[in-house]
Amino acid sequence: MNREEFAGLVLDACRRMEDQGMTVGTWGNISVRVNDETFLITPSGMSYGCLKTEDIVMADMEGNTIDSKRKPSIEHGLHRMIYKHRSDVGAVIHTHPQYSTAFAIARKDIPAVSEELIQIIGEGVRCAAYALPGTEELAVNAVSALGNNNAALLANHGAVCVGSTLGDAFKVAEVLEKSAKTIIMATIIGTPQVISHEECLKMQDFVKNHYGQK
Repeated sequence: MNREEFAGLVLDACRRMEDQGMTVGTWGNISVRVNDETFLITPSGMSYGCLKTEDIVMADMEGNTIDSKRKPSIEHGLHRMIYKHRSDVGAVIHTHPQYSTAFAIARKDIPAVSEELIQIIGEGVRCAAYALPGTEELAVNAVSALGNNNAALLANHGAVCVGSTLGDAFKVAEVLEKSAKTIIMATIIGTPQVISHEECLKMQDFVKNHYGQK
């Protein structure tokens, strides 16, 4: 794909994020990896509904913008650091959803209590140590909390979700928010039960090697 096509994917993702209530205003940001050296990311402080493909910013893995008239999202360092540490990641979505953010505000991890969370995201979701938005410290903390999983919480802030494609990253974001909501609901009627590490490994092996059409 060329730059225009990649930018179109980001625009579609922006509209989808707004439609699903994963953010409000100009908060949140989305990026897609173009190659090992560059990625496209949403601009800073612009409403998603008014964006055009030329507003999507191309940046390199050192933080430089390339032939772009807009400033990148202040969280471009977060996206860049994830790409540099996770070669399997092709897209990053930073969201501010209601239920996941509740866990982030409480600075609590989301435990491995549902099968879809384990299969799509990993064995639970860690909450990163707090750091101010747009800082290198926030990026470092997020990468540490993410590990090899596909989502992490940003303390008092929101969530970051990754995938090999934007479609995969969105699935992660949707499962994360559903998991956070159902855990909160489950605490009303009882105590959420965590699935054992051994069962998590079996479940992940099944999804990777046996589930679906191979």
